[in-house]
Amino acid sequence: MGIALKSRVAAPQLPSQMACGDNQTGTNLPPRAGSLNGVIVPEQPGKNAIEVRGVRKVFGTGENQVAALDTVSVSIRENEFFTLLGPSGCGKTTLLRLIAGFDFPSAGEILLHGQDIAPLPPFKRPVNTVFQSYALFPHMTVAQNIGFGLEMLGRPKAEIEARVAQMLKLVKMEALKARRTSQISGGQQQRVALARALAPQPKVLLLDEPLSALDYKLRKEMQIELKRLQHETGITFIFVTHDQEEALTMSDRIAVMSAGRILQVGTPRDIYDRPAERFVADFIGETNFLAGTVISKKPGVATVKFANNATIAAGYPEGFEPSGEVTLVVRPEHADLTPDPVKGTIAGTLSNIVYFGTDTHYHVKLDGGENFIVRHQNSRSNPVIYETGTKVGIQFEEDAARVLKD
Repeated sequence: MGIALKSRVAAPQLPSQMACGDNQTGTNLPPRAGSLNGVIVPEQPGKNAIEVRGVRKVFGTGENQVAALDTVSVSIRENEFFTLLGPSGCGKTTLLRLIAGFDFPSAGEILLHGQDIAPLPPFKRPVNTVFQSYALFPHMTVAQNIGFGLEMLGRPKAEIEARVAQMLKLVKMEALKARRTSQISGGQQQRVALARALAPQPKVLLLDEPLSALDYKLRKEMQIELKRLQHETGITFIFVTHDQEEALTMSDRIAVMSAGRILQVGTPRDIYDRPAERFVADFIGETNFLAGTVISKKPGVATVKFANNATIAAGYPEGFEPSGEVTLVVRPEHADLTPDPVKGTIAGTLSNIVYFGTDTHYHVKLDGGENFIVRHQNSRSNPVIYETGTKVGIQFEEDAARVLKD
């Protein structure tokens, strides 16, 4: 390939991108046993890659102290695409920085394959980071950028060239290997940043909102690309985002964060269909909230009565015993309209109709005063035509409603 890798300029915030496992072959994509501060770290399929135990991170002193992380505990499995999801300022990037070694916890432990990595500096952790800014060298070619971390690790030239060729193929950038990174698009730069981080075969790859600077279409394409790369390499990905769609699209599991705490961990379907708290339900996708009263319950299911005396069976989270006045969550696609208000569990008046192409959103002002949205997937076969101002009923699918912990 004739890759020139002699430039010795300082990397822009790349300490962990040069810290990677000890695979000296540079030939196989799946990670194998690595070295952690001189100790062999065996791969254990099905085990946890990262364990965060009771971690607190406090900034400031005295009365000005702010807890960015408030006793956070979570386990992240090997070969998993795990997402930290939450609004700005919730602590997700702080947690990522602690795993990377860019900062240190005020209390608690962070384990990699069962060993405490808190004392290790970033360059000694088998963990790499892809930043939102990419942090590429504009004066270097694509191939030189990919090989830079390997050169800093002192790998032999032949190994570097072989590994760079492998990474170029993985991210489909062979044709652009001689281009400077200042001469390629944002999406291509993202691929180069990923290839550089993956080249040394880290045990864990951290991704800090890497798609936020891309336009919508390219962001959608890169979501698929990231999932492909994670699947093909078998490396644990820990992805930080505030974008619910990104999290639902790519993740094996999601941790929803707010105010320095993890509120719920689960699969995308668990998080979306079975939210444990109101914040989770409200933050993940569009939703409806209804007030009701629990009149009876059995394990996992409560019967809830509305103000019009109609009832509905609603699931509730494990470890929670609903009683008295409660809040129900119902996703818009789990309800249906009927032109006969009497046939609906609840009824109201259509206040707005919004057409989105693939589906239509019907906004209903309920008789009790609440706003409710019903989402219909559009079909050419005998669609029912509704008009604003008309009275309608709302029917619910089985298992549509869920009682929330407020």
